[in-house]
Amino acid sequence: MNYQELKDSILDAVRKNHDELFNINCRIADNPELTGEEKESSKALVELLTSHGFKCEYPYGKYDYAFRAIHGENNHSHKVAILAEYDALAGLGHACGHSLSGSISCLAGIALSELQDELDTDIHVVGTPGEEYYSTKGFMVDDGLFDEYEMTIMVHLFNSNLPSPNVLALSAFEYEFFGKPAHSATAPWEGVNALNAAQLHLHAIDMARQHVKEGTRFHGIFVEGGTAVNIVPDYVKTRIYVRAKERDYKNELVEWVDRMAEGAALATGCTWKKSTKTHPTDDLRINKTGDKVLREVYAELGLEIGDESVIFASSDVGCVSYLCPTFQPCLKLSEPPINIHMREFEELIRTPAAEKALDEGALIIALHIIKIFSSPELIASLKADGIQ
Repeated sequence: MNYQELKDSILDAVRKNHDELFNINCRIADNPELTGEEKESSKALVELLTSHGFKCEYPYGKYDYAFRAIHGENNHSHKVAILAEYDALAGLGHACGHSLSGSISCLAGIALSELQDELDTDIHVVGTPGEEYYSTKGFMVDDGLFDEYEMTIMVHLFNSNLPSPNVLALSAFEYEFFGKPAHSATAPWEGVNALNAAQLHLHAIDMARQHVKEGTRFHGIFVEGGTAVNIVPDYVKTRIYVRAKERDYKNELVEWVDRMAEGAALATGCTWKKSTKTHPTDDLRINKTGDKVLREVYAELGLEIGDESVIFASSDVGCVSYLCPTFQPCLKLSEPPINIHMREFEELIRTPAAEKALDEGALIIALHIIKIFSSPELIASLKADGIQ
């Protein structure tokens, strides 16, 4: 089959399965499950893919709500993973669009499933839970669950079309400060104020902003800030995010933030420790061949590319990009200033705009794969470019 014949097959499959996948999107959006709790969302996608002839490993690895869906005998020369996300945000539901992006990935996988022999490529759909907090893809990389793939891809919804978005590396930690309680009025001098230490830590981070490289982001919240006004706080917990354009620089900043915590504890007489349940995420590495093909696909679909200097956010897909050529093109769903993680963005997930994005996203993934894996020259170039 030539490219046009492959494309026609994809278009027919997208049209045929559109309604079913949009209904799945709406079902998941109407019943949002937080990161690490995606029992019904993952089950819905697994049941859908099973009904289309996929064999699903569920759970996949040691992750209860991860899955891997394989169509056919899994015996081709090449292997590609289409990644699916489906976790929601606390208080905002699917304001990151994961109900829709997960449905896009499944629609692309279904559309490509009958072309594996033609492409000599096994195309798996891999469900990756816990993106919003745990960054589970990073743990899955550590476990070797992506080692066999020559390429991975997914689409993320956004307010602009970006073939290769600027994805920031991120580390997330909880800092705990320990002091000594005392009555705030009768004997405050007997107390050691953990809240003062935490405040000093956050102030130090704020003052660092003027001395960091472009693209750096610091965020912090108080998780626990004391129990009563008339008791000197002896225990305070904060949650801090550190982001930067490159993984190595982000790691330097984390060391700096740790020194700030040490200084804040020393200044207030407290002790401190830090912990995390979250895997650090990396910046998204660019494969030149894959990026070039993505731009061809965007042009073919009439998608106007937006301002490529903007910062997208952070994603655990960056961890996968340090292992193999990985792509997370952004697809426009909203108009600025509406952006991801806003209530107005979540309200678009069930609209005609989302139906249009469902088809466009599936076509971005599917056409990208058939362009590369129908061409021995592009496969070789993809491998030669590696991750940069």
